[in-house]
Amino acid sequence: MAKQPKIIPCKNCRKEIPENLKLCPSCGAKNKKPFFKQWWFWLIVVVLVLGVAGGSQSNSSTDQSSSSITSQSEINTDSSSNQESMAISSDANLSSKENDDSIHESVPTEYRSALKKAKTYSDMMHMSKAKIHDQLVSEYGEKFSLEAADYAMAHLKVDWNQNALEKAKTYSKTMNMSQAAILDQLTSEYGEQFTQEEAQYAMDHLEADWNQNALESAKVYQDTMNMSPAAIYDQLVSDYGGKFTPEQAQYAIDHLN
Repeated sequence: MAKQPKIIPCKNCRKEIPENLKLCPSCGAKNKKPFFKQWWFWLIVVVLVLGVAGGSQSNSSTDQSSSSITSQSEINTDSSSNQESMAISSDANLSSKENDDSIHESVPTEYRSALKKAKTYSDMMHMSKAKIHDQLVSEYGEKFSLEAADYAMAHLKVDWNQNALEKAKTYSKTMNMSQAAILDQLTSEYGEQFTQEEAQYAMDHLEADWNQNALESAKVYQDTMNMSPAAIYDQLVSDYGGKFTPEQAQYAIDHLN
């Protein structure tokens, strides 16, 4: 079984790397062996030992020379390592920029147009991801190719939870809908097509006076359809109507003029 290389910290970024790697894969710094594992270190040790045998004065001189050589070698090594690391980092950044430019230039105009259109639907109409995609490819909508629409949705950066919340606010403020009716509309395949999680986020963060919504809906039934209070109540609580709670519907009836 092959022996696994020893794991050591990178001298530059401190990330753990195999000892036998020449360059750190994280920062690009050269993976230098510790100076006590270098051949020149042991050469110096031999010189020092020979110097000691020759006399204390010679030993002192050799020791000072050795210390100077070691310090200078370490400085040169660190300087070389830092310069190489900076060069590699600079080359990597340049390569990344060139890569981005290449990708941008290689993207077909139709794809980029689809992305811009998708962003408009999200920013202006707070549509869901599924509904924007449908609108992009629909023969009654934008008529983009499926590939262009897929590209647009893959590169569109949107907080879909926030879109669901903004859409819920619109239904509450302009149509005075109930909580249950808004939730159904957000998730319906014939409605907004948000996911259940996105729709639930919207309802959890939507601030609305549901009693007042029920009352405003009741007024519409009374003024435009001339319905009786009993018929209005039934319409408000119906699963095919307003979907208000019985308490909300009764509040509306009690406060009708």
